[in-house]
Amino acid sequence: MRNSVIALLLAFTVGDLWAQTPSRFDQHKVFDPLFYPDNGTVYRSAGGAPGEKYWSNRADYAIHTVLDTTQHSLSGDVTVTYTNNSPDELPFLWLQLDQNIYREDSRGEGVNPVTGGRWSNRKFTEGDVIRSVTVIRDGKEMKADWLVSDTRMQIRLPEPLRGGGGIIRFRIDYSFSIPEYGTDRMGRQLVHDGWIYEIAQWYPRMAVYDDVTGWNVLPYLGQGEFYLEYGNIDYTITAPSDLVVVGSGELVNPQEVLTPAQISRLDKARASDNTVFIRTAQETASGTGHLPKASLTWHFRCNQTRDVAWAASRAFIWDAARINLPGGKKALAQSVYSSESADAKAWGRSTEFVKACIELYSGEWFPFTYPVATNVAGIVAGMEYPGIVFCGGDQRGGGLWDVTNHEFGHNWFPMIVGSNERKYAWMDEGFNTFINGVDTRVFNHGEFNHKDDEQKMANFMFNDKSEAIFTIPDVVQGVNLGVAAYQKPALALDVLRKYVLGEKRFDYAFRTYIRRWAFKHPTPWDFFRCMENAGGEDLGWFWRGWILNNWKLDQGIKDVKYVQSDPSKGAIITIENLEQMAMPVVIAIQEENGKSDTITLPVEIWQHGPTKDFAYPSTSKIKSIVIDPSHDFPDVNTTNNTWTGQALEKPVPPGVSAADVVNKYFAAVGGKDKLMAVKDLQIVANANVQGQKVIETRKNLLPDAYSMEIELPDMNMHAVHLMVKGDSITFSQMGQSPALDDDAKKEIREEANPFPELNFSHDGYKLELTSIKNINGKDNYELKVTNPLGRTSFYYYDTGTGLRSRLVKNLSQGQTITDYGDYRDVGGIKFPYHVDDNQGEIDLDMTVQSVKVNAGLTAADIK
Repeated sequence: MRNSVIALLLAFTVGDLWAQTPSRFDQHKVFDPLFYPDNGTVYRSAGGAPGEKYWSNRADYAIHTVLDTTQHSLSGDVTVTYTNNSPDELPFLWLQLDQNIYREDSRGEGVNPVTGGRWSNRKFTEGDVIRSVTVIRDGKEMKADWLVSDTRMQIRLPEPLRGGGGIIRFRIDYSFSIPEYGTDRMGRQLVHDGWIYEIAQWYPRMAVYDDVTGWNVLPYLGQGEFYLEYGNIDYTITAPSDLVVVGSGELVNPQEVLTPAQISRLDKARASDNTVFIRTAQETASGTGHLPKASLTWHFRCNQTRDVAWAASRAFIWDAARINLPGGKKALAQSVYSSESADAKAWGRSTEFVKACIELYSGEWFPFTYPVATNVAGIVAGMEYPGIVFCGGDQRGGGLWDVTNHEFGHNWFPMIVGSNERKYAWMDEGFNTFINGVDTRVFNHGEFNHKDDEQKMANFMFNDKSEAIFTIPDVVQGVNLGVAAYQKPALALDVLRKYVLGEKRFDYAFRTYIRRWAFKHPTPWDFFRCMENAGGEDLGWFWRGWILNNWKLDQGIKDVKYVQSDPSKGAIITIENLEQMAMPVVIAIQEENGKSDTITLPVEIWQHGPTKDFAYPSTSKIKSIVIDPSHDFPDVNTTNNTWTGQALEKPVPPGVSAADVVNKYFAAVGGKDKLMAVKDLQIVANANVQGQKVIETRKNLLPDAYSMEIELPDMNMHAVHLMVKGDSITFSQMGQSPALDDDAKKEIREEANPFPELNFSHDGYKLELTSIKNINGKDNYELKVTNPLGRTSFYYYDTGTGLRSRLVKNLSQGQTITDYGDYRDVGGIKFPYHVDDNQGEIDLDMTVQSVKVNAGLTAADIK
């Protein structure tokens, strides 16, 4: 019966509605049967679990250090007890000396751009100053043979360390100067009540020796993070007595470093779901609330950990609350911050955020494994360590939730699941970003939740200049790191969870992965195998498209046919896959009689090629068909996602020229003369990005002065500042001032014009009226504009009103798409009061708050 219906349908068609783009899809590459490079072994099973003979080495540390607040330095010693569980003899050992990245001759400094950046040094230090290295045998110390190479140190042993459990102990005496800016991972900051020290990568740490590559000795260059062995770490910090010190793990000697009142308050906090102050703002401001001694030694212990970090300051306000973990277990959430951050809408909520995210992650994925979770406000914008994180002291509201939630999510990836961050940033940053989203959707009924439009993000994440997820982070271009390490892998897991495996199968498989590889070292292939085996799905096609390659997704509706030209007898809908990535297809269908339906077709529909016909039991004429109605997929070309029975592209009627369209626009907004009469202009607009308020202020003093400011008021931060005065251009973004080449400056000057259509008559501009496109259900003229730099932009004007509805710009840094609406009259000129500015990574959906025309701005206002 079904075959005969299809035969009838082939004879009746509505017809192709627009020209087709040749498909780049090759199902043989996507569904290639050979995916895994190796078979399972006794160390790593084919099912994605540690094998029966899996091993990892162990590193235990005993550290003693002294903080010198006058010289801003640390000095101390570390005794390492290293256990070789591998089957191999080890004639030498490798350690990491991360402080050496702050030397002027470091490799990290050598690879940084001359314009600076997040990983660049602001000032240089001598790095780790190694005073002595000794091997300890039978209670005796003997000098070791050692060599430093950039951020690594090799210790050559007098005789090989035997495999299968051989143990060696050695001691290193060292010191270093604390950098003020430690490549956004550590450092120190002066606030009103004193210095805040955030100390990390502060002792020589063992490199990992594993069954994959042996010693992992990639240097520390800044962008790639860490790969470390597990063990127990016992450490002490001696510091002036008026400092509060917090660190990874448990404070072993509270009675020796805290006042009786603070001990009592801590006991109260451990029993309270509400935040309790341990050291109040008044005590901090008055310099009281500490024991009357010159110095104190704080003793911490952290077990089954890969690292420890700590922070200290006399400026710290300290509060805490109880964390409720599965099985009735408890932990402590705490925050330390200065008076500058102590606002009820800022760090006053920090401990609430810490407690909430730890409880949510513990219930959803795997119980938190440390006794304390500490959030530190300081110079570091966001960095994670076991049981302690550093977040920007200027964060507040949704911004503080996001960074706190993200950094503590790292306690699962990579603190519990110890993947190799130096090679596979996506296995910690991406996995963590994914669980952050799951968490944010439920925290406080979605207080800070914001659903991303993945279609708008698609061309930012998947363009010819973006890079595959499966790339060493130090190789990824800095501008692409946020996509390759964070956004793409997180989106991949979102899609895998929602549309491929479903939540129940995905969550079981993901929990299985965490449980199997807790405190071990998984590879990407272990993750792939585990998700497939526990999830019950062959996913080679998925890993190829999302992880191993930079493939794109373009799903489209090609054709609609009715049985015997009668919609009530059913329809066949033809869809196509035009790019190399394959994914399931979600299709929403509406009929004229009011019937609607949403269907999901599995990825296997693409196994026979780039087109697929499927039967739909329509009962009336189809009104519309939409692929991905929820905008969950990163489709790089959404022009073919919607079918309405009307052509999405039409030819321009004879006799209509580019000049006609531009002149109609001038008439629609109030007249060309009105625009040319504008001497000064100020526009203020607001947006909300993931719970954070954004204010954009643009000022023009015609003809050649312009300023643009983007503020984040919740964070008390000026995110972007741009000023143009004639030939002078100043630009800063997040405190950085990147160098601008001549082309960039020319682009900025062109961008500064509030009415770009006035430029179209100037020399060097070329206009081409290409077609009529359907945008948001309305016909728009598409005007291709090539500027004197040779860059093309596409302006879209409503064929009815003449108003500009969209602008697509191709700039040197990428493509931006801006939609305009809600035009209102100000001084005889119509301005759009709704401006959706999609810059790829950030989508600013702005509402204009005020427009001032010829209000008397002067050169002093452009600053």
